[in-house]
Amino acid sequence: MADKKIETVYPIQSAFSSDDDAFTALSTSALLAKSSVPYSHRRIADNYVIIKRVYKFQAVQSRITNAEKQLLQKYDFNTLEFSTIKQINEELSYLKKWSTSTNELLRKDADMLLQIRCKELKYIVASRYASISNEIYNGYKALERYFEEISKFYSPIC
Repeated sequence: MADKKIETVYPIQSAFSSDDDAFTALSTSALLAKSSVPYSHRRIADNYVIIKRVYKFQAVQSRITNAEKQLLQKYDFNTLEFSTIKQINEELSYLKKWSTSTNELLRKDADMLLQIRCKELKYIVASRYASISNEIYNGYKALERYFEEISKFYSPIC
């Protein structure tokens, strides 16, 4: 019997990556940030990054309200504590499209949804990730990466 070499298959790869390089899901967040980003997204990201750098989220942030949860449910979004990186990347691409929509209600909802996501992220960071019970639900990493990539105040040195 001939020896068969087991080949590793990466389901998602960059066009520029070699067979040895896996294209990570967090890289998708960075790529989302590199395409055209609505002004409202940049404003929310700048706010998040400035607060993180200055205050380091030492004060306990409030959780989202029931009305905010209902808005998430209206668009079939899970709370951030129960979202995967893939789900958040898909949501971010939807929110980018919706933020530039001609439908005013959809634009308002998209901006509100991103603000809700930012509020959830602040709570998760302030609670030192205690609300994350399972390592599968790490969508907060994708959201934070997206904010860092689009903010003009982020520098990787800090």
